[in-house]
Amino acid sequence: MPQTLSTQPRETSTPGASNSDSDSATVSERVLIGLDLGQARDYTAISAIEQVWDFKPSRYDYYLRFLERPALGTPYPAVVQRVTKIFQDPRLRKADGPYLVLDKTGVGAPVADLFMAEDLQPISITITGGGKPSRVAGGYTVPKRDLVMALLVVFQSGRFHIPQSLPLAKIFTEELQGFQVKIDPKTAHDSYEAWREGAHDDLVLSAALAVWFGEYRFARHG
Repeated sequence: MPQTLSTQPRETSTPGASNSDSDSATVSERVLIGLDLGQARDYTAISAIEQVWDFKPSRYDYYLRFLERPALGTPYPAVVQRVTKIFQDPRLRKADGPYLVLDKTGVGAPVADLFMAEDLQPISITITGGGKPSRVAGGYTVPKRDLVMALLVVFQSGRFHIPQSLPLAKIFTEELQGFQVKIDPKTAHDSYEAWREGAHDDLVLSAALAVWFGEYRFARHG
């Protein structure tokens, strides 16, 4: 069971968010689990985000409930076991879901199949450098621009709430604030780099996967 799961009330924890009584206005809620699978020299990151429909402003708000960065080099079967335990946590069982959204760009279908074997029904995301999101078997292809912008938009509009009680909350916020976008004028493809050399973006990407899916799959049909 996640030891760092936030169960704080739904209240403002980012600048600019409102303090409306969202509990009384909630008509739908679900948990989205984002998983950025690291490779040999990259960290894996796991985030669990509660998506809550607030009827009064007619919008989804997002509440970061869990963050974890397993040790560098953690084998994929061990990651599958960890995600399975998180997935089964009763505190993350809401009216709908949870949904597991994972990045299979660098690891390929065989690793994604490990999660399928545990009946986690992953939504697999293949990240591209440009273009538009498209539906493919088992998931989507999505430009990294769309993933990051989905998270930045809800963060900057006060709809993404980060409880400071989470041990990695400060690191997560620094990652989120450390992005710059570079667009190749010839290809129109973009790349994202942190402001600080050597900085990681795994925590942000795990959350971006979850938020993008929440917005693309559910918010458009509000």
